[in-house]
Amino acid sequence: MRLFRDFRACRLAARLFLLALMAGLAACQGDNKDANAEEAANNAVPVEVAPVARRSISASYEGTATLEPESEAQVAAKVNGVLLKLMVEEGDRVTQGQVLAKLDDEIPRLNLAKAEAVLRKLENDFRRSQEMFERKLLSVEQNDKIRYDLETQRATYDLAKLELSYTEIVAPISGVISRRLVKVGNYIQLNQALFQIDNFDPLLAVLNVPERELSTLRAGQAVQMQVDSMPGQKFEGAIQRISPVVDAATGTFRVTCEFRDASGQLKSGMFGRLGITFAKHDDTLAIPRSALMDEDGETAVYVVVSGASVAAAEKPESNGKPDPKAKSDKGKAGKDKAANATPAWVAKRRLVKVGYSDANYVEVNSGLEEGDRVITLGRSAVRDGTAIQVLEAVQ
Repeated sequence: MRLFRDFRACRLAARLFLLALMAGLAACQGDNKDANAEEAANNAVPVEVAPVARRSISASYEGTATLEPESEAQVAAKVNGVLLKLMVEEGDRVTQGQVLAKLDDEIPRLNLAKAEAVLRKLENDFRRSQEMFERKLLSVEQNDKIRYDLETQRATYDLAKLELSYTEIVAPISGVISRRLVKVGNYIQLNQALFQIDNFDPLLAVLNVPERELSTLRAGQAVQMQVDSMPGQKFEGAIQRISPVVDAATGTFRVTCEFRDASGQLKSGMFGRLGITFAKHDDTLAIPRSALMDEDGETAVYVVVSGASVAAAEKPESNGKPDPKAKSDKGKAGKDKAANATPAWVAKRRLVKVGYSDANYVEVNSGLEEGDRVITLGRSAVRDGTAIQVLEAVQ
């Protein structure tokens, strides 16, 4: 009886040992899986992603140009003389015909008086010659000579009057005095420049646009401009005219844009960044431009997909018959599975077709669906099937 009790105690001890051994093996396997999962997470490439979402995309052309006035004129002297008086200064707005300065008019005034006196004498001589010619006391030749002398003197008088008027320097166009080139007391020579007048209403910006945009641009289209001196502020304008010819040397054509600034902030010579919007698509799928890749004439992106779905898609299908190699490969497969844990996220390369684009986003016509996530930062470090770690979703 005692021997039987000792045998039962030994069997109980053996069973408890076996259970403890199995529990230890299970714990080791769990720790191994956790370690493999942690190792897989550490090997994943960190990336930033953005969702495929709907937004408005505008097709536009962007370029740069220097602002120039619609019209400009350099005011020059038409007679010699000393500058006696300045009527305007730089920055003053003037109208066409306004007096800008006055030259010494003493000599031109005396010349006019002399020409007028000679003209009056010849007018009297011609009147008497006409009376004598009618009474046949004067020949035709003598009468014609006096008449020709009178006409010549009239022209001399008009010329002297015109030269006197030139002593007043007037504005040939309306605009703003941008430069004053002389001072009071200077002796002014014939054709010497005195002022520079610029008409800033409107200001023009001339773009040299590539030939491929010829069919998309037309007169009257809206133009937006930003200048470096006023960051964040936009000025509205329009295309004034488009050149009908393409420069064969550069493959570009001229597009002239006009801007009317009632506030007077825009100045001639400013450097402008222009954007011309010629089409717009509303509520269309779009992704950041940074997600695009151009390779071998194809446009592609990397899409974030679940690692489990990729593993399921790559698992070989079973036809219901036992695999003869299953038993022999069972141990090896278990070791491979333990060594290569399934990553949470995987990058998959996908071809797309794009449409309009702006500075930040591009329209997607096919290849993606709303809600898909594309890699925007870190895509150069991944390949098709690379395990990735999503850091944040950029909205």
